[in-house]
Amino acid sequence: MRRELAEPGMGSPLEAAIAERDRGTLAMVEQALARGDAMLAYQPVLRADGRRVAFWEGLIRILDETGRIIPARDFMGAAEDTDLGRRIDCAALQAGLHALVETPDLRLSINMSARSVGYPGWMATLRRYLEQHPGAVERLILEITESSAMLMPEIVAIFMEELQDKGVTFALDDFGAGYTAFRHLKQFCFDILKIDGQFTRHIDRDADNQVLTEALISLGRHFDMLVVSESVETEAEAAWLAKAGVDCLQGYYYGAPSLTPPWRKDDAAEARRA
Repeated sequence: MRRELAEPGMGSPLEAAIAERDRGTLAMVEQALARGDAMLAYQPVLRADGRRVAFWEGLIRILDETGRIIPARDFMGAAEDTDLGRRIDCAALQAGLHALVETPDLRLSINMSARSVGYPGWMATLRRYLEQHPGAVERLILEITESSAMLMPEIVAIFMEELQDKGVTFALDDFGAGYTAFRHLKQFCFDILKIDGQFTRHIDRDADNQVLTEALISLGRHFDMLVVSESVETEAEAAWLAKAGVDCLQGYYYGAPSLTPPWRKDDAAEARRA
């Protein structure tokens, strides 16, 4: 008679190991937030001509107790549905708004979850800056992933309408990776459409990605959105996308996320000369 590998109601050894790893990661992130060891890494988003920066994206990074950088992909999956995920969003928003106040000509996008719309700490931070630094908030772009926006489309649409009246810009991130009903896309009125990076890979020679990307560009144009292609890694990909009509390009071909963006390098150089 075949023996069962696990007792009824119990997960497999692999599932148990993954759960233990996630608990360890979340505890490490909790400790980092308590220490204030959260910061943004900045990646440029360039105009399709490749010569001008349209805006920067601020990507949250956490430092462990040794100072090692932990990228978001290592913890956001486990934290996304928890209170910790909302606190991470708060840390990203606070850091981004602080950067906007410090750098008057900066235009910056910050990632957020639709769940943060109803989170008191996140909303309190945003409203405080709206009151004290309205000019800085007008240069803020909030990026919401397609899958997150679809969790509560009606609430997200109301939230967007309120803040767009105050000058905040909204980007629909990772478009094409999930499922968006077209009626909701019309309802949302996003300003920017960011095409998921899976469609960029080898697009100069991948006919399927070419057809899909052209359809997504056309959709963005129809709804009067600025279209950005993510994950651009080669000159050939950039050239094809620019010719296809995307407005902006983002990816390692133009620059990896950096904890020390150009405007801070300039400040450091000036301080050394003083």
